[in-house]
Amino acid sequence: MTVEREEPGGPAGRPRHGRPEWLRGARITEVQGVFYRPEGRAGEPEAVEFVIPDGQSVLLTCASDGTLRVTPGAWPELPAWCVPANQWQHAAVMNLPPVPYGGAWTVIGTRERRDEKGEVREAVIRCEDGDFVVAGGDTMAVRFDRH
Repeated sequence: MTVEREEPGGPAGRPRHGRPEWLRGARITEVQGVFYRPEGRAGEPEAVEFVIPDGQSVLLTCASDGTLRVTPGAWPELPAWCVPANQWQHAAVMNLPPVPYGGAWTVIGTRERRDEKGEVREAVIRCEDGDFVVAGGDTMAVRFDRH
């Protein structure tokens, strides 16, 4: 799995184009939310970053129209749009399970659910033990559905 790397602090990531199987075979070692700190961690994250080995990550963000953008992340750096940076933080998403035995979730496939305009509204990252479901809307939502 190759994710095109961008310079930390550079422009916002380019959306990923092409086939929906963008993470097949990857091993996810962490799932981190990007939170606006003045709101605390009680709210939903502004983005979700899936960390994979070799210093790569995939960032899912919600646009103002509720669509999802899938771009390369800059882990462990915050996304460039986190301004001022001292008001933002990466943190674990509360409702997700811990990393399974072996240290990672292995991705067996992905699926994108699109609206009538063809825009991604929900991304499903299918793993051996269950599915990560990331949905756009007024806020960012992520959950793990066990098989």
